[in-house]
Amino acid sequence: MTLLQEKLSKFTAPQETKARGVYPYFRQIESDQDTEVIMDGRKVLMFGSNAYTGLTNHPKVKAAAIAMTEKYGTGCAGSRFLNGTLDIHQQLEERLAKFVGKEDCMVFSTGFFANLGTVGCLTGRQDYIIYDELAHASIIEGIKVSLSTHLKFRHNDMQSLEKMLMKCEPDRVKLVVVDGVYSMEGDVCNLPEIVRLAKQYGASVMVDEAHGIGVFGAQGRGVCDHFGLTDQVDIIMGTFSKSLASIGGFIATDKITANWLRHNSRPFIFSASATPAAIGAVNAALDILESEPERMEKLWAVTNHALEGFRTMGCEIGNTSTPIIPLYIRDFEKTLVVTKMLLDEGIFVNPVVPPAVPSGDTLIRFSLMATHTVEQVDFALEKIEKVFKEVGLL
Repeated sequence: MTLLQEKLSKFTAPQETKARGVYPYFRQIESDQDTEVIMDGRKVLMFGSNAYTGLTNHPKVKAAAIAMTEKYGTGCAGSRFLNGTLDIHQQLEERLAKFVGKEDCMVFSTGFFANLGTVGCLTGRQDYIIYDELAHASIIEGIKVSLSTHLKFRHNDMQSLEKMLMKCEPDRVKLVVVDGVYSMEGDVCNLPEIVRLAKQYGASVMVDEAHGIGVFGAQGRGVCDHFGLTDQVDIIMGTFSKSLASIGGFIATDKITANWLRHNSRPFIFSASATPAAIGAVNAALDILESEPERMEKLWAVTNHALEGFRTMGCEIGNTSTPIIPLYIRDFEKTLVVTKMLLDEGIFVNPVVPPAVPSGDTLIRFSLMATHTVEQVDFALEKIEKVFKEVGLL
């Protein structure tokens, strides 16, 4: 055994949870990502997906992915910077820029790379990045790569944000980075106050709309549109792997910032470009979002029904007001046990434990899609109430 292997062999947490029969990761799904999936040959209701619009199995989306594969092949064999830019990449960038209300747009091969490649290279040694303590891991990784001073403020706490802004030298670049919707907690950033403080202290604002696109705003344009503040936000990030039924990500911003990123963002320059199938799927998903407003209406109908049900049940769900509903357990072992018990009852949910959340905030993440029915939600509520009572959570 090498020294490296000897060091890594001390990491035994997965083996220990597997031995207890409560290992909750890499669970195999044998069907499409729908409201009902097949696992181990049996049907399970899916309440752990990020496909808020329910489009991953839509015939038009699948047909578009197939059509682009037939025309362009399965991959681009290179990065956007060199040989991997197709006409459909640039056409989608133009469409996304218009969709979210910005001058320019860049398509990345993953949403993680979009954040990493933007946060990590925009600011310099003398500059500042100010970020919410519950920012997504891709933002945190970008901050680690950056040479700037980084200042963390308490979650959605505007007094804490202002204190961090006051620590910055007035004549230095300051970038405030927040999630529009927080992926584990389900609450929405206080964007009006963030924008006000940023303007007061001469800072720029970047909003991660990964969980806002397809959920908030006109035709699913996101939290920035929802608050009417698109023109006050400097950089908008979005992903394709959630409401847009594909894989990839984008950064929408002004032409000056996009020009810098295209020639300095390493994850953009040195990673292979998004596949033709991925681009085709996004375009079809956007078509549906723009032409079927009833899809978002259905999403909010089942969301509000579920929220009311959990509150009536007496679950601790925090400050969520979105299709992401955290069911706080606040106990690591019990969180894993509850996840396994619910799967046995036919309900797929995701456990959220450190480092995704602080150690005292472990939770079950229950998320909804526009294609869920009220009957499916009620079945899940019934099973969750049963399991929570069995383990003493209610």
